[in-house]
Amino acid sequence: MNLTLQSVRYSLFLRLLVIFSITVFLFFLIISLSLRAINRNVNAIESIPDFFARNIESIIEDIGTPPNLQNALRLANELEWSITIRNPIMRWSSDGDNRLDLKNSLYVRRLSNDAEMHAVNGEDIIQVEREGYVFYLYQRNSKPDSANYIVLYIGVALAAMALFFNYLMVNHLLDPIRKLRFGAERLTSGDLSFRVETDRQDELGELTESINHMADSLQSMLEAKRQLLLAISHELRTPLTKAKLRLEFIPDSAEKEELNKDINEIDHLIADLIEAERLNDEHVVLTKEKTQIKEFVASVIDYYRDYEGGIQTNFPKLDSFVLIDKLRIRLLITNLMNNAMRHGRNKPIEVKILSLTEHAVIEIIDHGEGIAEEHLKNISEPFYRADSARQRITGGFGLGLYLCRLIAKAHGSALNIESEENVGTKISIALPKMMALDL
Repeated sequence: MNLTLQSVRYSLFLRLLVIFSITVFLFFLIISLSLRAINRNVNAIESIPDFFARNIESIIEDIGTPPNLQNALRLANELEWSITIRNPIMRWSSDGDNRLDLKNSLYVRRLSNDAEMHAVNGEDIIQVEREGYVFYLYQRNSKPDSANYIVLYIGVALAAMALFFNYLMVNHLLDPIRKLRFGAERLTSGDLSFRVETDRQDELGELTESINHMADSLQSMLEAKRQLLLAISHELRTPLTKAKLRLEFIPDSAEKEELNKDINEIDHLIADLIEAERLNDEHVVLTKEKTQIKEFVASVIDYYRDYEGGIQTNFPKLDSFVLIDKLRIRLLITNLMNNAMRHGRNKPIEVKILSLTEHAVIEIIDHGEGIAEEHLKNISEPFYRADSARQRITGGFGLGLYLCRLIAKAHGSALNIESEENVGTKISIALPKMMALDL
């Protein structure tokens, strides 16, 4: 017995099966009892005319002709029926009213020589004609089937309550599934430190533990990958430095220039990889400084004043202060400017600063190739290239926008990319302003 109870307790399937079985049993029990009560009530109603048919003579004799109204009232109260007596000069009712339109009665069947059953508005009426008087006997107050409705309503209410409690119990049992879904969404978004709490010992508890164990494994694997990448990147710096020194002793030539260019690309790639892994650390430390954003952006883009297509600036009259890591934001703007120049088809590049209530927004806009819609959602992923052949010609390894996204995230912001193919691209970042109290 104890083993069976433990099995039910620690098995979600068995608990749901038990709940379902109890619900079905209660539902059919309630319906069965309701139908039985209705049948009893119907049988009772149907037997009433037979009762009067067997006793009609004694009832009429007790009332008498001419009628003794006191006897008629007593019989009406004892039988819990209404008695109406009429003749050309008398209109009497035990209930003191004449609620039925007896003129519109419908003949049903004959009960005896002078007694007939009629129906008026769905009610059964016994009509007896004797010595110039007409006696009407019918059930008092409600319609014959009102009790049926009451029983049916009670049965439906009980069945609804059983279903409602069933819902509450199932909802309680399935509540961990919602927690698991939330945990899966957190893990999918990249928050591998999140763990789903549970104290259950059923199938859902086991599933929760498995998901938490998977998150632990993924976190360990990513950290190991990160450490390996950082180690490899640092180790590559030494032979690259040696290669640069040896190039200095080689006579100038086109081949030397190409080789020097390739070495510099590798060096930039290693630097970007190291920076990306640093920024991807949830404990990344930024060296933030109070900065005049307009002055800062102007100093960064001044480096590109010789760009053939020209640089167009649109800055607000009043400067705003922001708290930023200048080195990282400079890297962000530089990467965005390089991308704009690389794919801008020598057309003007617009650099804007929008001064909003709480943010200073930096926008860099080119009017070049643009990015196809199917590539927009992945364009800021590491090593992603919308066109690998073009990227090899124009340079870049697909890390620039990824770095920009990480820098923006580290500053509590996001990289917003809007682009249309053959029209151009607008990339923006919103940096929180320093309020008067912060200054």
